[in-house]
Amino acid sequence: MSDAAPDSGSGEVSSEMPRDWWRRLRQHARLRRFLLSHISLQRPVSRNLLGIPVSRPETGWLGECLAVKHLRQEGRKVLYRNYRGQHRGEVDIVARHGDILTFVEVKTRRSTAFGRPADAVTPDKQRLIQRGAQDWLRLLGHPRITIRFDIVEVLLIEGEQPRINILENAFTLPDNSMAGR
Repeated sequence: MSDAAPDSGSGEVSSEMPRDWWRRLRQHARLRRFLLSHISLQRPVSRNLLGIPVSRPETGWLGECLAVKHLRQEGRKVLYRNYRGQHRGEVDIVARHGDILTFVEVKTRRSTAFGRPADAVTPDKQRLIQRGAQDWLRLLGHPRITIRFDIVEVLLIEGEQPRINILENAFTLPDNSMAGR
């Protein structure tokens, strides 16, 4: 079987690649996510990938990938990414930091024009992360382990290396949320 693309409607097989193959390849979502996940922490940030602007979801994905790399460099063991709990909870990264189980929210921004990335972790967002953490702990049988909620701020400014800041113990569970544990 030939690897060549079919001709436009004639049913014959052409020996040439389609004219727009490079554009279609550059827009391929899986390829772009793969390439974004392999960008170095030391590489200056560009607003484009393969000549096409990086979208908002891709910016978030890049921020999470860079945060995971940074957390690993800091000696943390990443256990899970993008955990979705049964009770509408969500956690970007679940990691171990020594004997502490950390639930990490990643916030990525391309500028500081609207404040720090951590400012976007509102009380509603905190509750969503807390629900995800409680679901995670429920799956583990409510172990007696120290937990912590961290925020990783990722700042991606054009032409500069990514700036990553970890805010440890950024928020806590409400006092009554672990009753009966």
